[in-house]
Amino acid sequence: MEASAVLTREAARRQQGPATPQTGMQQGSERLPGRRRRRRPERRIKEDQEEEAVFREVVSFHSDPLPARYYDKDTSKPISFYLSSLEELLAWTPLMEDGFNVALEPLECRQPPLSSPRARTLLCHDMAGGYLEDRFIQGSEVQNSYSFYHWQYIDIFVYFSHHTVTIPPVGWTNAAHRHGVCILGTFITEWNNGGRLCEAFLAGDERSYQAVADQLVRIAQFFGFDGWLINIENSLSLAAVGNTPPFLRYLTTQLHQQVPGGLVLWYDSVVQSGQLKWQDELNEQNRIFFDSCDGFFTNYNWREEHLQRMLGQAGERLADVYVGVDVFARGNVVGGQFDTDKSLELIRKHGFSAALFAPGWVYECLEKSDFFQNQDKFWSLLERYLPTHSICSLPFVTSFCLGMGTRRVCYGKEQVVGPWYHPSAQEMQPFFGEHKLAEDGRGWVKTHCCLADSWHGGSSLLLRGVIPPEVGNVAVRLFSLQVPVPPKIFLSLVYKFEGTTNVRVALELTTEDASSCHIGSISVLNAETGSRHSPRPLRVPPSKLARWAGRCGQQLSGGWIQRCYETNLHGCLLQDLFVNFSRPPGSQVEESFICRLGEIQVVDANSLLAPLPHVQNVTISQVCWLPPTSGSEGLPAQLGLSCTLHWSYLLRHVRGFRIHSWQTTGSSPIREPPGLEKPTFLGLAFVNQYRVVNLVVEATRPGQDGRVEFLVEPVPKEGFLVPQAEWGRAALIYSAPQ
Repeated sequence: MEASAVLTREAARRQQGPATPQTGMQQGSERLPGRRRRRRPERRIKEDQEEEAVFREVVSFHSDPLPARYYDKDTSKPISFYLSSLEELLAWTPLMEDGFNVALEPLECRQPPLSSPRARTLLCHDMAGGYLEDRFIQGSEVQNSYSFYHWQYIDIFVYFSHHTVTIPPVGWTNAAHRHGVCILGTFITEWNNGGRLCEAFLAGDERSYQAVADQLVRIAQFFGFDGWLINIENSLSLAAVGNTPPFLRYLTTQLHQQVPGGLVLWYDSVVQSGQLKWQDELNEQNRIFFDSCDGFFTNYNWREEHLQRMLGQAGERLADVYVGVDVFARGNVVGGQFDTDKSLELIRKHGFSAALFAPGWVYECLEKSDFFQNQDKFWSLLERYLPTHSICSLPFVTSFCLGMGTRRVCYGKEQVVGPWYHPSAQEMQPFFGEHKLAEDGRGWVKTHCCLADSWHGGSSLLLRGVIPPEVGNVAVRLFSLQVPVPPKIFLSLVYKFEGTTNVRVALELTTEDASSCHIGSISVLNAETGSRHSPRPLRVPPSKLARWAGRCGQQLSGGWIQRCYETNLHGCLLQDLFVNFSRPPGSQVEESFICRLGEIQVVDANSLLAPLPHVQNVTISQVCWLPPTSGSEGLPAQLGLSCTLHWSYLLRHVRGFRIHSWQTTGSSPIREPPGLEKPTFLGLAFVNQYRVVNLVVEATRPGQDGRVEFLVEPVPKEGFLVPQAEWGRAALIYSAPQ
């Protein structure tokens, strides 16, 4: 049965994502030479009770160009971008292409909340000018890229560059928000050009600076990040500096209204006279800016006497003063590099927050081959000065993926071989470090991230340890949580041991106050406190949960094992997740082990029973063709196909999407093409759109059709595979010109 599908250009655009598309271009946005023809929807074909959109295309190598701001000029991959001038900022309005850079992840709740008065830790990410491999929204095929994974220590992440308006690449926003970390962009003016820019919007009436503030708020709200670091590093006229506090107050007020939890921070540079004069402290010369926004980021060349003087200035807002620490140790600083702890010790002694500038030093200046070891060493030296925060929502699912790897794996099955880097794909990261069982060092467990093997994504968590004869077991805390637990939860652990060992592994959890909650299906391990529990194995999963628990108790591909558990809790607060390693009964010898963790899941049982929406309204647009490459030995010639997919789906239900394709000759839709057991994996998407880039397809002869089918697989937050029948799909039928 066929149903007509006349999609007008405007109707198709309404399906294409969160942006409000405009037919015109933003000012200052050049266009790439392209090979695009607008797709022409032919019809919708109903098959097996599912609707599939079919689009027809005549191959042409002449097309409208793509806007250069949004696409890499060499590959046409979507990229994150910045704005270089006041004119570009004021002219910005959302286009369809902006939708690629919108964060999937809202800022997760965390405990304690950011607004609590305790000292905080800010990380200011400044690396080689910014917008490196992290600018590729859909990832890139590179190895040895920078990855940050000690999120549990961080409260605020600032993406810094020397462009006027630094919009954080969406991969950083997704990763930060997933860990409950607030992320800010940077508004910076510098040198003579910066002075002219400031005079243009600050020296006039309130309408000028309010227009700039309104645009900064719109940008943060649209792209889904949380606010701004304002960094004015040029002198200001009396008129301009006079308007700076009201500009900050207006920006802060508007941001708080439009972006829940939003922040505006001011960098220590200009003083109230308008001079560019770094103070290395909060004092009477710059306090007016502190009083006008959410926080103050000091310059780096302070001494303890600066901190002592600031105690009176900050008053009850000690936590809103972020004392700057240059990890590169440039200038006259207390401590940086591997001595950064010296600075942190003094900052925490006086109760201030800390702003760590450029901790990517461990990547930029040290051996890339030792990056993970150096990064772990750096943060372990600071650990005692870095309060952590807890996760406070379910489902909690992590495969420990760093958002990079040497291959891509999907539930134990290899998808693609080769290096990749995709910050949006980073999963929740645990506590790293060394757990010692005794002061003599005879027993210990160390945790590391590891790219050598993975169950899902590109990496796993490696735990190595030794259990001495006098110790029966050791429990290592991986995650801190503050989660009000639903009546029934299911837990899962995917693991494998390296080599031969007698050690056994299991999940453990703690509740905050076991005396006030009722616990069923649980064995209490710690009778003294009654707070640590070992969930019982889920031996016969309910049939309705087969999609989640279908692998429980089985030996899986790659040697992985999955164990599932169930727990009945009433009125409890889930506090921590541990992994417990125990020696076998009767063993009296030292036991060593190497264990990989591939995945941990904690899921509300009811959420597993709720039906998922289907991916709908998949469309194909912005089609570009590359000329054919000649086949050899009688093989057919091949074309390069690029196009943009859009679809409809409620993003709150998913961790992301996996995009696939398969090809046939002719216009008939085929569910399983001959010789293809499964579709070809193309990549990951974290919004309702994806750019297919240079997909190799067979060239067609005159009178013959080629067909490419695209499939959009949702990845549920609960961590199970969705049947292919519930994926979204659209087909492109293409033919040679007559």
